[in-house]
Amino acid sequence: MPGAFLSVYYNISMADLSIIIISYNTRALTDDCIDSILQSLLKAMFSYEIVVWDNASTDGSQELLRQWAKKDSHVSVHQSRENIGFGPANNMAVKKVKGTHLLFLNSDILTLENAIGDLYEYYTKHTDTLQFLGGKLLNPDMTEQASAGAFFNLRTVFLVLFLGGDRLKITRYSPKSVRQVDWISGACIMVNLRIFESLGGFDEKIFMYMEEVDLLYRARQKDYKTFFYPQSRFIHYGSASSDRTFPVQQLFKGLLYFYRKHYPAYTVFLLTIMLQLKALIAVAIGQAINKDYLKITYGKALKNLKMD
Repeated sequence: MPGAFLSVYYNISMADLSIIIISYNTRALTDDCIDSILQSLLKAMFSYEIVVWDNASTDGSQELLRQWAKKDSHVSVHQSRENIGFGPANNMAVKKVKGTHLLFLNSDILTLENAIGDLYEYYTKHTDTLQFLGGKLLNPDMTEQASAGAFFNLRTVFLVLFLGGDRLKITRYSPKSVRQVDWISGACIMVNLRIFESLGGFDEKIFMYMEEVDLLYRARQKDYKTFFYPQSRFIHYGSASSDRTFPVQQLFKGLLYFYRKHYPAYTVFLLTIMLQLKALIAVAIGQAINKDYLKITYGKALKNLKMD
């Protein structure tokens, strides 16, 4: 059955914080991710566990994770029979946690210094004013990685698709001070377990990409607040478990699903036109400069839009 696990290790009976990692063919990165978490929390004044859900990796990740569970009591491992997607895997992992608070971390994250401890301390001291909290993500060269933004509307989508809004840090940014934002990257999200469950978790119809935006949009509708905490720093490699084509496919699909779920029909129509235009332009450029990535990636995206 989808989501059924092959092997499980329970090492902790209770915890203040459950750190959830979804692994899919990122063996070396996942290894480094777990090690960096443990190093960061060597002097932690709270109890914690690391819950890893492996989505049927084929690169030796499962063997590595079993070794981690055997040698460190903080680590528990759950292994799928198939790749069920990012959001669904997180939901399955949450069912296994022993903690009252959750920290969703990507497997391609490196925790710096006392990032998790600082994030947890700030969260627990401000539960009256915030419900979701994210840290500052950095590129491997230590430059800032834009990891927060405003909810998508047609203007935002236009800026992203045609004017490089994310690259120019217009539609996606990295605040330098603590502030409320619409959404934070799914690579690093802290939330109370009760609050996460009150939202029904991640929407399992989203395989990957846009699941955090959807979750935080629903959270805002319940008047839950999302904040960005730049003092906690993490290195994020990004798109480590997928090829260059897959993210584009899933982003197009996720955007359409998000709009159909939350916005009026006329905006879905306009969004579809913009996505089609973006794909057509990219394919044309790919043909003009003979770039296979553009031709293949956006050709598939265009085909999927016509089939949808």
